[in-house]
Amino acid sequence: MLDYLTQNVWLIWILISVLCLIIELGSGDLFVLCFAIGGLAASLTAAVGLGLVPQLIAMALCALLSIYFVRPVALRYLHRNDENKVSNADAILGQMGQVTQTIEKGGFGRVSAGGNDWKAVSADGERIEAGAKVRVVARESIVITVEPVITSNNS
Repeated sequence: MLDYLTQNVWLIWILISVLCLIIELGSGDLFVLCFAIGGLAASLTAAVGLGLVPQLIAMALCALLSIYFVRPVALRYLHRNDENKVSNADAILGQMGQVTQTIEKGGFGRVSAGGNDWKAVSADGERIEAGAKVRVVARESIVITVEPVITSNNS
């Protein structure tokens, strides 16, 4: 087995590249991807029969070049809309909900909105009864600020 690996070092470099790609799947910052590219360069160097030192140099050089040239382009292409994405918590803003526990004047209550139960305060500081429809207008940590929704009954 050891003889096989020493004769086929390029397979070890391919394995290192695949492991780097698997690790990259968990991180998503495209940094480990550069080492996978370096591993492929080292694999090619080993496949043509060069020794361990040229393989390491090829790995380091290609990984470094990838960090400076490939990663920025890939980040721009793959993460181009990241600045416009709202987090799960911020996505609650503007949604409608229902008061599940009366929001006391100047105090707290509970609101069901966005499929979750939130601690809530009234935007104007007034009491909002349980069962009332509300709109989420702000979020501070785990507390949302809501305002009552006025519904018109034109039936």
